Amino acid sequence: MSSPALPRQLRSLRLTPLATALLIASPVYALELQPQVITGNPLGNSQLASPTTVLEGDNLTFQQQGSLGETLNKQPGVSSSYFGPGASRPIIRGLDGDRIRILRNGVGALDASSLSYDHAVPLDPVNVERVEIVRGPAALLYGGNAIGGVVNTFDNRIPTEAINGIQGAGELRYGGADTTRSSAGKLEAGDGTFALHLDANAREFNDLKIPGYARNRHAPEGEDDGDQKKGRLRNSNGRQDGGAVGGSYTWDDGYAGISYSNYDANYGSPAEEDVRIRMKQDHYAFASELRNLQGPFSSLKLNAGYTDYEHREIEDGEVGTIFKNKGYEARVEARHVPIGPLNGVIGAQVNRNEFSALGEEAFVPQTDTTSGALFVLEELQATDRLTLSLGGRLEHTVVDPDAKGNDRFAVADSAKRFTAGSLSSGAVFTLTPIWSLAATLGYTERAPTFYELYANGAHVATGTYELGNPNLSKEKAVSSDLALRFDNGTHNGSVGVFYSHFSNYIGLLGTGRTLDDEGEPDADGIPEYNYSGVRARFTGFEAKDHWKLGEGAYGKFALELSGDYTRATNLDTGEALPRIAPLRLSSGLLWELDRWQARVDVEHASNQGRVPDNESGTEGYTTLGASAGYTFNVGGSQWLAFVKGDNLTNQTVRYASSILRDIAPAPGRGVEVGLRTTF
Repeated sequence: MSSPALPRQLRSLRLTPLATALLIASPVYALELQPQVITGNPLGNSQLASPTTVLEGDNLTFQQQGSLGETLNKQPGVSSSYFGPGASRPIIRGLDGDRIRILRNGVGALDASSLSYDHAVPLDPVNVERVEIVRGPAALLYGGNAIGGVVNTFDNRIPTEAINGIQGAGELRYGGADTTRSSAGKLEAGDGTFALHLDANAREFNDLKIPGYARNRHAPEGEDDGDQKKGRLRNSNGRQDGGAVGGSYTWDDGYAGISYSNYDANYGSPAEEDVRIRMKQDHYAFASELRNLQGPFSSLKLNAGYTDYEHREIEDGEVGTIFKNKGYEARVEARHVPIGPLNGVIGAQVNRNEFSALGEEAFVPQTDTTSGALFVLEELQATDRLTLSLGGRLEHTVVDPDAKGNDRFAVADSAKRFTAGSLSSGAVFTLTPIWSLAATLGYTERAPTFYELYANGAHVATGTYELGNPNLSKEKAVSSDLALRFDNGTHNGSVGVFYSHFSNYIGLLGTGRTLDDEGEPDADGIPEYNYSGVRARFTGFEAKDHWKLGEGAYGKFALELSGDYTRATNLDTGEALPRIAPLRLSSGLLWELDRWQARVDVEHASNQGRVPDNESGTEGYTTLGASAGYTFNVGGSQWLAFVKGDNLTNQTVRYASSILRDIAPAPGRGVEVGLRTTF
């Protein structure tokens, strides 16, 4: 659902040791919707042809969970890869992994979260001020690994606007099904020219409370089946810590700044009782924008980031595998002056990732991946009622593996090169002042990743045996969207359908076999998953509506309705593709009176029986959630005290989109309290 646009100083954040004194925000009137500008789009439009969602302010605060995937899980078209409380990545329209691009302020996060479901996104949602979701192909601007969509997070660690004086924010939380204890804070200061940003956060959580037992009847037999602990998901506890410092120089026509951030996490893998994950990341960023330029270009924007990432899988106290990823990404966008009714941007992007997996249990070889791309996006105001867009992208990728003498990766003996092209078109047609029609049509290509090409071995953290295919070719898809949008002052929403046809879809597909650690058939072994290229089709719909019910002596009332459905088929076999969320319907009743706000949510998910022959389905469920908040002032600061409850009827919820659905259910009943303050 869209949420109100707020001044930067009104957006939510959280508190730590650094934070107890730090504060920014004020009441957000969730019942009043305003147009949202998609800042991650170079043309800065509020009406994109692609379906978009923006989360910020109180809406983001109340929906915040410990991971990015769970925070966005209730948005239309977005599901969660859920790997327990410690790791979860967003899935858009059934597309996961390297088809969904996770961005920080418009630049790739450069982590290893797309490699495996147990690899967390090294970002705590507590630090995020704004999230933009673009559903459908966004490869044009962000590369082939955005073939399914983009999640762009903004944190103002490099201030883009002048700051005068001191402002800050802080937050404390306690509770939930995992008994979260979190604190976070932010402090910003400036003299109108120079701006400084500081933030810090800490989060701890216990083993997750669940209804009944973790393993269901579809779970493979295990040695510890008789030792299952009722009501708890074992080895799901952990902690997350992070912080950042950044600064910028601002002037009337632009800014330039740098930042440094770190992230440190330690969490258990619900797939293996004795396996824990230790993750560290250091990230450096530079950003600048020059506006009101003279000549053929009116503005120039540059973003660059460097990441040093490490992920350790620890089994029985011993390090089994160390994943490392060092890399950089830089992109430049130049917006040309209008040429009649034509506005547009041209740009270039380069990135390099140096990945290594060390240890006897490493299942992927050391690989360097380098890519460079050129792109162009043009927008034409054809008439007062019709806006057209057209663009293209050309991207060259080199995947260079090094087996380091490991016989397991003998096929990784030479570099592979891929040249991917993408074309995209869109149209927004205003039918009436209330109704508009948006459509997109695009062709996208994606180069296979190193793990899709060369994986070969048991992955301890997930309890699977993964096997790549060095002969994979580019992933290719033709995709389209059609949406009817409306806003009559009382109703604000859209209804849309989508279609994607892949002539070559690279899926992680179960074979039905079980193997030992050496890759030999073993009835008591772990399930085998192969990266395979197949023809595939994705179809579905998304709908949402924000309905203002009225305003009176008892406050303002509004109703939010949404629904989504994705149907994904392996056209080579006729079977369903795995890990696809079922039909989901949700409703939320919102109330607001003076300093009080509250909402009640009901979400229903149907059973998912449309699965491959060798995988299990999931049962349907209906959950109840509620939240309430009260705002008040103390001196010059503003405060929000809130409480929220999730899954209040304590239903057993198993996400069809999770590879752990048979052994790791979603959280049971949880009640969380929090306090946010801003100045």
